[in-house]
Amino acid sequence: MLLHIIARGKIGRSPEGELVERYLKRLTWPHKLTELPDRGGTIPSPLSPCITVLLDERGKALASSELAEKLDKWRDAGTRECRFVLGAADGHEEAERASADLLLSFGAATWPHLLARAMLAEQLYRATSWLAGHPYHRQG
Repeated sequence: MLLHIIARGKIGRSPEGELVERYLKRLTWPHKLTELPDRGGTIPSPLSPCITVLLDERGKALASSELAEKLDKWRDAGTRECRFVLGAADGHEEAERASADLLLSFGAATWPHLLARAMLAEQLYRATSWLAGHPYHRQG
């Protein structure tokens, strides 16, 4: 299953960008990062079947193990692509929220967009490592 991060804004050369790159390099699952301008731009057509996860402050906060379980379930159900969409500073439109399969939050705190992207990359690495039996994730 392709893990596809779609994010508004360019991360460029920055400490956050280095973190994203570090965790994406460690991922053994197929993955892709698509950066879009703050406004406009074309989101690539999805592989079908596809799951869409929007990172949203009103979303559900999942434990790392819960995210891993969802990825495992989606992969085993034949999902070809799981998209993780980070919106611009103003977030997502209501129609986007309504059509998403999951609204995901990193908690009640407000996180800078670039840190949220790095946190997502780390959580994807953590989840896939756990599913592979790698000791990176220390449960309990």
